[in-house]
Amino acid sequence: MRILIMGGTRFIGVYLTKLLVQQGHEVVLFNRGNKPAPIEGIQQIHGDRSNAEELKTKLNGQYFDAIFDNNGRELSDTRPLVEAFWGRLEHFIYMSSAGVYLKSDQMPHVEGDAIDPKSRHKGKHDTEAYLTEHDLPFTAIRPTYIYGPQNYNDLEAWFFDRLVRDRPIPIPGNGLHFTQFGHVQDLAQAMTHVLGNAKAQGQIYNVSGDRYVTFDGLARACAQAAGKDPTSLKIVHYDPKQFDFGKRKAFPLRPQHFFASIQKAMRDLHWQPEYDLVSGLQDSFHNDYLTSGRDKTEIDFSTDDTILQGA
Repeated sequence: MRILIMGGTRFIGVYLTKLLVQQGHEVVLFNRGNKPAPIEGIQQIHGDRSNAEELKTKLNGQYFDAIFDNNGRELSDTRPLVEAFWGRLEHFIYMSSAGVYLKSDQMPHVEGDAIDPKSRHKGKHDTEAYLTEHDLPFTAIRPTYIYGPQNYNDLEAWFFDRLVRDRPIPIPGNGLHFTQFGHVQDLAQAMTHVLGNAKAQGQIYNVSGDRYVTFDGLARACAQAAGKDPTSLKIVHYDPKQFDFGKRKAFPLRPQHFFASIQKAMRDLHWQPEYDLVSGLQDSFHNDYLTSGRDKTEIDFSTDDTILQGA
């Protein structure tokens, strides 16, 4: 298949590009050209997708069997792309987010759960609704927290920063909130399983790891991945309502239960995660955190110090 990837040079797109090329697909990337391509010599089209006219001009005359829209956040990002290839695609795969779900008493989240109208990811749900209403051959993917080498969000690295420096881990609440991490390689694999799969068209899938973990458990898993003794880890619980952090982010995860069932994706896509949490964290620690030299980088722990002094 001839496939267009929107982005392709950061995190998910890097893994997806490599997998698709390995599978024999012809892959074209559309991005600003600010970062190197993950595969030397791969075709790239450079442009600004936020400029609808530029997007359509740059893609004029191109044809693709499938498009992976990895970096569309708002409907206004994706609508011009859909309009440019209306009626000429076998499949449009949209990267959404499990962050669209409304907080619920019943967990895990499943694909039919209510949507939070105030979610910062509401634009992604608006895009899903648009794709559904326009009867496009689409599939939407809703990951929870994505981790792994080249992660540009401070998730696992937040814990590693404290672990390698033998600092306490400040965790809001009692540490018993459940969350869910999914390795980026597993996510990319699931995305490739969508292609050519008739069951996947018109569907939405949660994609993540197959286990849930408490905040305290995540800290201990990170310690194990970093070669530390999880039983000697010092975790400090605190009430975030007792502090005014301003715009500073004291903890990298939302302080609530946040995890989703991946049973539908496993069934329809004939896919299952290969990484368990600890092996995935070890991959991130050894093949990204240490190799990037972040363990020797100066980190601002002033927010931690405020918490530790007041806890």
